[in-house]
Amino acid sequence: MSRGSSLSVENPADILISPNGLFSAGFFQVGENAYCFAIWFTEPSPTHNLTVVWMANRDEPVNGRSSKLTLQKKGNLILTDAGKSTIWSSNTVSASLARLRLNDTGNLVLLTVKGVALWESFASPTDTLLPHQPLTRNTKLLSSRSLTNYSSGFYSLFFDNDNTLRLLYDGPEVSSIYWPDPWILSIVAGRSTYNNSRIAQFDNLGNFSASDDFTILSSDYGAKRQRIVKMDADGNVRMYSRKQPGDTWVVTWEAVLQPCKIHGICGANSWCNYVPSFGRKCSCVPGYVIRNKNDWIYGCQPEFNLSHNNSIAARDQFDFMFIPRVEIYGFDFGIFKNYTWEKCKNFCLDLGNCTGFHFKYDTGGGGFYNCFPKMQLRNGYRSPGFVGDLYVKLPKSILSSYNVTEAEESNNICSDKLTRELDRIYQKGNTNQSVKFMLEFASGLGALEVVCVFLVWFFLTRRNGGDQLDSDDVVTQGYLHAATGFRRFSYSELKKATRGFKEEIGRGGGGIVYKGVFSDQRIAAIKKLNGANQGEAEFLAEVSLIGKLYHMNLIEMWGYCMEGKHRLLVYEYMEHGSLAEKLSSEVLDLKTKFEIAVGTAKGLAYLHEECLEWVLHCDVKPQNILLDSNYNPKVADFGLAKLLNRSEFSNSNFSRIRGTRGYMAPEWVHNMPITSKVDVYSYGIVVLELLTGKSAAESVHGVEGGGDTQKRTLATWVREKMNEAFADAKSPIGDEYEKGELEILVKVALQCIEEDKDARPTMSQVVQMFLHHENNLL
Repeated sequence: MSRGSSLSVENPADILISPNGLFSAGFFQVGENAYCFAIWFTEPSPTHNLTVVWMANRDEPVNGRSSKLTLQKKGNLILTDAGKSTIWSSNTVSASLARLRLNDTGNLVLLTVKGVALWESFASPTDTLLPHQPLTRNTKLLSSRSLTNYSSGFYSLFFDNDNTLRLLYDGPEVSSIYWPDPWILSIVAGRSTYNNSRIAQFDNLGNFSASDDFTILSSDYGAKRQRIVKMDADGNVRMYSRKQPGDTWVVTWEAVLQPCKIHGICGANSWCNYVPSFGRKCSCVPGYVIRNKNDWIYGCQPEFNLSHNNSIAARDQFDFMFIPRVEIYGFDFGIFKNYTWEKCKNFCLDLGNCTGFHFKYDTGGGGFYNCFPKMQLRNGYRSPGFVGDLYVKLPKSILSSYNVTEAEESNNICSDKLTRELDRIYQKGNTNQSVKFMLEFASGLGALEVVCVFLVWFFLTRRNGGDQLDSDDVVTQGYLHAATGFRRFSYSELKKATRGFKEEIGRGGGGIVYKGVFSDQRIAAIKKLNGANQGEAEFLAEVSLIGKLYHMNLIEMWGYCMEGKHRLLVYEYMEHGSLAEKLSSEVLDLKTKFEIAVGTAKGLAYLHEECLEWVLHCDVKPQNILLDSNYNPKVADFGLAKLLNRSEFSNSNFSRIRGTRGYMAPEWVHNMPITSKVDVYSYGIVVLELLTGKSAAESVHGVEGGGDTQKRTLATWVREKMNEAFADAKSPIGDEYEKGELEILVKVALQCIEEDKDARPTMSQVVQMFLHHENNLL
């Protein structure tokens, strides 16, 4: 586009196209008779939608008639509407202006005769970054309002004044940081505040790096793909990729793994709950009603007048509704330590504008409870890992109309039993009929989706003369990949890789693990499942769920095989095998043992509280903790209890179904309700084994499940050694251990194996204890 020329909204042919044809720039319709000047990928997605990467006038669209983009002779690029008003301008002046050019990178550049850039779209991003486009101290990614409303939204990715890359919710009433977690220090989050260059960018291979030491690799890192990083309208920033122009964009990384931790998503006076069958769900706090049924961002408003004078008569009109496991982040009057529940309640009653309070046990080891009176109820989030309860202040007249024992249902992978999510208990029971109908409907819909995928595959097979597509062709065409997100292997392919399942490297109740080498020289661990007798649709749905769990301390699943009765899982291979093989050796020093304990805790905490589907492992033991070439731990076999269809096993296999004898919590033995604390107990036993080199399973004598005997032998033995102050040089615990690290490991282990499950910490609390210890050493 040369000096003095224009692009007209009325001429569809007035479009700039990059030399490689990947990008186009022109007028993009955002509504009825409403247009924005934009840049987009030329090839639409399979749904015929264009992927817009930049807009000049997102908040002020122009008319569909007489609007123009003009490159003036004085060097200014302007966008005018039908009334000749200037809507947007590059604010540039140059007598040597040459042209406006759309580069192969998607960067729209205003160039001088000498090729100097006067202005470029890369310097003013909207909600999307392209490869090698920098995010700087002067720019930010600002979300759109919704998927169909391209105007500026409420979420942004930017560098703050501490040089840290953050996500900000800037809503109609309040603003707040929500990523990284605002309550932790930057250094704890792995960020550096010393580099004030404030720059971030990513490349075509999927490597995103920032000046604050934040670095991520996409799940398909290394492959040259079309990629974008986008600040999405739902408040999450994601990296997307696609193999070819016109393919569907696939999420390869996202910043916030728990959707409900995004601030403002449900507005004020509400909480967010992630239901696997439905996704993110917003609910008003009891006594409040939604303000705008079309937009949860505006939250809920009270059905009553909260303000009152401090007279006894006024106070007596109010009481509190107990809502367990709901966290309201921020907006406290203060933190009041060592308060009784009654004192906290009266404090809130005395304040006319107090909306409720959190009553929470002090996790710092104080042995008392803290009171958090709330000025506002915002950023509500229902979490099974939140150790505290919410008490909402309501008029007694409203309280009487609510059923305070109501509970919502959720799904988990560890058990087929129904779930009561409010107190994170898994037990049998009768479900509400309406909820049951919705769950059955959602399950049916998911099964229908899988059936449709296979029908398309079958139709294409028939159309090509009946020749069966091999797994590589299926993946390439994207049909099964769209349903599962990772690779499907053929049985013959795995049989060849394992040389007829020749080299066994492990076995357990779930099946036998073999070492395999693929044609590209990748080494894999291939697990042949025993008793996995579900139908294809059910197996595919469940294995897909496991394959979506990503964490540096979880073993990565590469794919699966599902042919006839064969059910196999393909994992990355761990060079140093399992922790069980190293317990009695002298390979592991204290530092390595400490790092193994911390890494394992992080992996379990992710399964319990951070991933989209909360998962109980049910069989935490050294055999299921694998070590890579650097002895970094990775938890394996998570989610297999569901795949093995546990409900069909006989009572004689009780121990194998519910874990491994020697590591089982007392709840299993006494048939008590099962929570995530069963994994905490097993983890504690593993840490004791890590310290002592003694086997928990071998310490069990005559007790089904091993709860009492294993605890008495291992725990007592460790306490004795601690009391001896490391004097016994011949014992497995010797002088080479630093006392501080040993003490924190023993402290954590003994807390985890408490008989009372409520006295055990959560896995996230275990991680925090370790991090607190490490920070004290800095």
